[in-house]
Amino acid sequence: MLLAQGQLLDANGVDYALLALYFVFVLGIGYLAKRAVSTSLDFFLSGRSLPAWVTGLAFISANLGAVEIIGMSANGAEYGMPTMHYFWIGAVPAMLFLGVVMMPFYYGSKVRSVPEFMLRRFGKAAHLVNGLSFALAQVLIAGVNLYLLASIVNALLGWPLWVSLLVAAAVVLSYTALGGLSAAIYNEVLQFFVIVAALAPLTIVGLMKVGGVQGLIDKVSAGTGGAEQLTAWPGTELTGFSNNFLSAVGLVFGLGFVLSFGYWTTNFVEVQRAMASKSMSAAQRTPIIGAFPKMFIPFIVIIPGMIAAVLIPEMTQYKATGEGPYDYNDAILLMMRDLLPNGILGIALAGLLASFMAGMAANLSSFNTVFTYDIWQSYIVRNKPDSYYLKMGRWVTVGATLVAVGTAFIASGYANLMDYLQQLFSFFNAPLFATFILGMFWKRMTPHAGWSGLVFGTASAVAVFVMSETGVLDLPGQGASFVAAGAAFVVDIVVSVAVSLATRPKAEAELTGLVWGLTPRESLRASTTGEDAGWYRRPGLLAGIALILIIALNIIFG
Repeated sequence: MLLAQGQLLDANGVDYALLALYFVFVLGIGYLAKRAVSTSLDFFLSGRSLPAWVTGLAFISANLGAVEIIGMSANGAEYGMPTMHYFWIGAVPAMLFLGVVMMPFYYGSKVRSVPEFMLRRFGKAAHLVNGLSFALAQVLIAGVNLYLLASIVNALLGWPLWVSLLVAAAVVLSYTALGGLSAAIYNEVLQFFVIVAALAPLTIVGLMKVGGVQGLIDKVSAGTGGAEQLTAWPGTELTGFSNNFLSAVGLVFGLGFVLSFGYWTTNFVEVQRAMASKSMSAAQRTPIIGAFPKMFIPFIVIIPGMIAAVLIPEMTQYKATGEGPYDYNDAILLMMRDLLPNGILGIALAGLLASFMAGMAANLSSFNTVFTYDIWQSYIVRNKPDSYYLKMGRWVTVGATLVAVGTAFIASGYANLMDYLQQLFSFFNAPLFATFILGMFWKRMTPHAGWSGLVFGTASAVAVFVMSETGVLDLPGQGASFVAAGAAFVVDIVVSVAVSLATRPKAEAELTGLVWGLTPRESLRASTTGEDAGWYRRPGLLAGIALILIIALNIIFG
């Protein structure tokens, strides 16, 4: 990566002034948010008081971290248009499902976290397994965002990796520990606009340099990968399957169903933003509002990666030979280096910093909630005053940041960080989704099935990864992640059904509000009066409009 080369970006005083101004705003928001924090609920869930437009933008901004900016631009440079599936198949449908179907259960049950929902549905064993696995996943993913944040600091100032990591971590820690979730969410709203302002000019200038849309089409067709990289389907290079049918099945089932629904519907990083909303309707609208910008983000993330692969000499060399001083993760930085003038470069760098900070802050704020409520309060130190857990939450944030400094070095070993992230999602999210979806719609599923399905599902995903790494399975691209996710889902379902049939379920009276068939319909309906009145605030209608748009995009670019 650019970090490894120790090469400085050609920033000047204007760029540094813009960056300094951005940091003033970020830290100022953290300080102001601290004044509103008086209880642990304020710190961890913003007192459930935020409007839908704020939580909706924060919902999507929390995901605009390393996965979106560096990972997706790297995927765009390597695979081209098939990367669109991560948004149009692998995100939006699941976000709509979360809003319409699952948020009424989460918000209506008044749980403080996804693992707490597992506690109520399945009991302590499943609760502890989910809490520990989620905590591990978050510090690993936080390390990705921190590593990339440090790479920008290194590229600007030339500081060593460890110094850059500590400085970057200190900035994110300062506002997250001060203001809790509110500081993270309001910064995420600011960061959303900064990110768009940073990446849109890069796409426009890149298209101008490459000869417009037709110029990009011609150059991609003539380059490594060829014309296949200009259509989203069947995406054989991305999935690693040479057969078109198997590739499409892998995308729809592995990415579009298991990985996508597993991530968006059970990942507390995202769900936490919706839980901070002020009403059931606002909670449902949060992921649906986020779906609208989500479907258009590929045009300012993936397209620059595709342009870099045919325009930037170092990237063209790497794509053709697999050798060179840079790799796919450098696509965005190299585009900034070569195409943006000073001033605009400062805005672009602020956008990158914003994306990595938003991602890391989201990881930290969800980690401190789960660790404090679901591990520390539940199993280690119980029955303390609320002020104790508020203070503990801040110390947990500090500890998680220090661990993320260590996990950042793991992320540094991957040429395409999206490969690493998809592996993590197949380990942690795919089996959790299987447990959730079965337990939510099948009242017979038992507490023993809840934890055993998770354990065996995760183990099967790890087994697929090991076989792929050792050459037992030949799965290039991100095929190993798709197969691992599918295996985790199927194994989890099979084990859960088998264990459920052999063990005793909970009484139906204990499952009200937790299982679809046992929950009164009226308790799942959002309000349509007061602040929730108006057709444009109806979750079902908004989800329908988003679904029509996403189908149209798949047809147009398929």
